[in-house]
Amino acid sequence: MFWVLLLLMAWAGVLASCTLLLRAAAVAAVPAPDCGAGAGRRHDELNLYEAAYLAGGPRRVAELTLLSMQRQRRLLLAHTGWATVVDPVGQDPHERSVLGAFGPDGQSPVPAVRSAAARDEAVRALADRLREAGLALPAAARSGVAGGVRAVRRATVLVLATAAAALCVPADGTGATVILCWFALPLLLTVGCLAIARFETYPYSAWASPAGQRLLVALDGEAGHGDSLTAVALRGVRALTDPALRAALA
Repeated sequence: MFWVLLLLMAWAGVLASCTLLLRAAAVAAVPAPDCGAGAGRRHDELNLYEAAYLAGGPRRVAELTLLSMQRQRRLLLAHTGWATVVDPVGQDPHERSVLGAFGPDGQSPVPAVRSAAARDEAVRALADRLREAGLALPAAARSGVAGGVRAVRRATVLVLATAAAALCVPADGTGATVILCWFALPLLLTVGCLAIARFETYPYSAWASPAGQRLLVALDGEAGHGDSLTAVALRGVRALTDPALRAALA
């Protein structure tokens, strides 16, 4: 019964990957030792830069800064993907990091400006403050959860591949329906694990700790929709209703 060996192989991959994801999720759920003050913050104390980082990471902070400067007519964002400086004076470290990414002629492609601003010291300092407050996940926790999810996805592919292989080899009288039923069990486990991970972590888990997620959920409940800066901080460029702005920041 060669198909039984394939089934055992599938179960081994599923159990190992699900265990990896559960351990990573448990580590990410443990609050930081010094997060007492940060965890007690009210959602109205979370500024837009902090919300953008917790919701979408450094890239979201850079996009929020670009859009905020565009709203103030201090920066022009063209639908062609180019940005032009109007006011060369930054009002905060994030704006100065954006302006510093432009060339001497005051023009640059939006992706280049966004990438430079996302890597700037201002974003790193913001991330450090949020981690110290217990609102942002450490890099190790983020990579652990992402790695666990990838492992479960690979295990899902393994189950499908071994099930297909089991149907292609002689089954010693065992019907194809019986074989598929046996392989359906590990498949249900992986799909269920991915669904739970998606439900529990959507949409802020990549960057926010459980305490940070609670602040974002509370802020999201009062946020405006459409083109508001709060909506962009929480949901990204897809919250924009202006197609020209979406094209500029895409």
